[in-house]
Amino acid sequence: MGNKITLKNEYNILDKLMDFLKGENSYESSLTYDIWGLRTDANGQMEKCVLVKKSSMHGMKVYFSQENELMMSYVIPNKVMNAYFGKSVKARKSILEVIGGGIKNVMLSGSQKKAFQGMESIFKKIAA
Repeated sequence: MGNKITLKNEYNILDKLMDFLKGENSYESSLTYDIWGLRTDANGQMEKCVLVKKSSMHGMKVYFSQENELMMSYVIPNKVMNAYFGKSVKARKSILEVIGGGIKNVMLSGSQKKAFQGMESIFKKIAA
């Protein structure tokens, strides 16, 4: 689950985005390294993103994919919960992993979509 939106020029830095989030919503927000996507910059260092947490099971990472273009992706903020319920990135999976992953996705998809849409509405206020 993800979405891209274009922001106003005054919110084109993660720090300014954090200032907006601290005053605007009731969700917990933090500036952290992107451990979910393992994005790296030109120097090989991990990129930072803003993590918006609704709970330990529902969250969103936001980062700039281009200037003024904010990329929003659903994540599970808790590392342990992400290991069990997050998307598997293994190249090869057994049949049990494929079936279990399908069942898990069906069970969680409704609540994940609802949480994502709630967190996404915050950023629509500052869209260009």
